[in-house]
Amino acid sequence: MQKLLWVVIIAAFFIPFTFSGCANIIPPTGGPKDTLPPKLVMAVPKDSMLDFNSKKVVLTFDEYVDVKDLQKNLIVSPIPKVTPNIQGHLKNVTIQIKDTLKPNTTYSINFGNAIRDVNEGNILKNFTYVFSTGNYLDTLSFTGNVIVAETGKTDSTLIVVLHENLNDTAVIKNAPEYFARVNGKGHFAFHYLPAKTFNAYVLPDDYSKRYDDSTKMFAFLDAAITVAPNMQPVTFYAFEAAKKKEKPAKTTAPPAAKQIKKDQEEHKRLRFTLNLDNGKQDLLTPALQLKFSTPLDTLNTSAIALLDTAFKPIKGYTIHLDSTKTICSITHPWKEAEQFILLLQKNAATDTNHVQLAKADTIRFSTKNESDYGSLRMRFNHLDLQKHPVLQLLQNNTIMESIPLTSNEIYRKLYRPGDYDIRILYDTNQNGVWDTGNYKQHRQPEIVYDLNKKIVIKSNWDNEFEFNL
Repeated sequence: MQKLLWVVIIAAFFIPFTFSGCANIIPPTGGPKDTLPPKLVMAVPKDSMLDFNSKKVVLTFDEYVDVKDLQKNLIVSPIPKVTPNIQGHLKNVTIQIKDTLKPNTTYSINFGNAIRDVNEGNILKNFTYVFSTGNYLDTLSFTGNVIVAETGKTDSTLIVVLHENLNDTAVIKNAPEYFARVNGKGHFAFHYLPAKTFNAYVLPDDYSKRYDDSTKMFAFLDAAITVAPNMQPVTFYAFEAAKKKEKPAKTTAPPAAKQIKKDQEEHKRLRFTLNLDNGKQDLLTPALQLKFSTPLDTLNTSAIALLDTAFKPIKGYTIHLDSTKTICSITHPWKEAEQFILLLQKNAATDTNHVQLAKADTIRFSTKNESDYGSLRMRFNHLDLQKHPVLQLLQNNTIMESIPLTSNEIYRKLYRPGDYDIRILYDTNQNGVWDTGNYKQHRQPEIVYDLNKKIVIKSNWDNEFEFNL
């Protein structure tokens, strides 16, 4: 029995060493990553307080918080003359009210994305503290969308403002009572509004919040809004009544002597460029264009000839100089895969400095093949032809072509290959282009509907597309 006892003791001593070689020692981890935003645990005075008369509010959260970018996030409604002083420290956010509060008024302090936790930066989105200086809370809402009329897109740099003063000049002269920011989807929302009547406008989010410049983005409604329960959302169409003037690019002027010499050299030569694409004339462009470096004084059409490859004159073309006197257009009913020679005598053009071409020039070119293009068929379901729709095809935000639509389908045998964005302009005055609005005349802008789709037209291909409006 004593011998068996010694065996058990020795085994008990060696077993831990035997298994320790197989065990994986895993250090303790910090647990799953914190993805939750801070949570309010206490407010003094409490949230939604009635008969509020305090100058200080302390908000306490369940973790340490930062308060960042208040200037671009904070919205206090109604807008105070003096913005509250807001500080974050440890788990507290303190609001010091500097303004005299109006009686019987509901106030809301929306922090936007300003409050976040210290460790992971989780944002407490649109946290709002509300109180009333009266014995009730206003709880009405006003919502809607803002669309840029010219493009059909949204602009998140805009705000919607509300004026109790219903005079048309209030948005020009006065600061608004309320404002709300437009988000990336074009939506806006006011909450905790009183049952009052307002004029509503759209403006850039700048310091003045006034319509004091006709180049500002702006929108207005045709009538005032009366805030009430279950209001339907509204849509604003924003426009610039006048376009901003482009500032000339800053360039470093060369030394005067070098500039004079350069000008003298340029004046000795009359240059031009052609609108050919790799030496080929576009079948969809009616004119071969020569763009001159300086305005012309005279264009000698008898010294310009369009010939075939045997140097025989071609019939049926015209030559025209545009109003700027810099573009000479040679128009001809081009057909595919034809070869041409453009013959320019030295005296074909003379500019206003009495400079002619440096020498006679012989330019050989051909027209493109039809296989270089694709056919295009587009169908538009639920298209309202009473609104005089115009199809706009764009590349790099530039309108390449506008096509008035007289039916819900268009077909082009030949169209230039490429990627295109598609929009529909509702052309009220039927002049083929978008027209801006005018607040003084209470004229709304024409509306563009962005289909928010890109089409790809392939060469030598039947390209068909269908859209539901």
